[in-house]
Amino acid sequence: MKDATPALADTLRDVLLDPAEAAALDVHGRDDAAVLIPLYVADDGALTAVLTKRRDDMRRHAGEISFPGGRQDDDEDDLRTTALREAHEEIGLDPSGVQLVGALQPTPTIATNYAVYPFVGLIEAGQTWVPSAREVAAVLELPLTALRDGFARKRLTRRGVPFRTDVYVVGEHLVWGATARILSDLLERLPAALLDDR
Repeated sequence: MKDATPALADTLRDVLLDPAEAAALDVHGRDDAAVLIPLYVADDGALTAVLTKRRDDMRRHAGEISFPGGRQDDDEDDLRTTALREAHEEIGLDPSGVQLVGALQPTPTIATNYAVYPFVGLIEAGQTWVPSAREVAAVLELPLTALRDGFARKRLTRRGVPFRTDVYVVGEHLVWGATARILSDLLERLPAALLDDR
């Protein structure tokens, strides 16, 4: 990683939750799940997040944008392991190349009744992604400044039901639901200096 990474890791640790303590928090949901928020510093200095666009033919959350993640396996006693495993399965991210620096407040999903535990990890820029053919239509690398600037409150319709909700829009990409709530938590915690254009 670049020379700035140790300082960045320390800054993130200062503003994020401790991963072990976050994993122990209780949140409403029938099943526990975990996501990884992979972050890296792009060549232009922009702190960038890696997300996935799910395939349109998925039974749940079809076509939605989310962080790599999924349900905790029965043999996993640590949700951090779940987040790293899922990121490896969904986008080919080697767990040994992730420096976990913190966590965010767990959030429930409304439609699927999961308790989602988000963990933040620093990775090297320039990764070659291997998207899961079964789940992932595309891997997205979006600067946090672009996500922040794309915040809006929109009227969406899902399953015939209209509702207003917080979203993040970058180009043709729309982030909403639990992923938008997780992203809001992250953006609110980060110092402004990390989001300023460099």
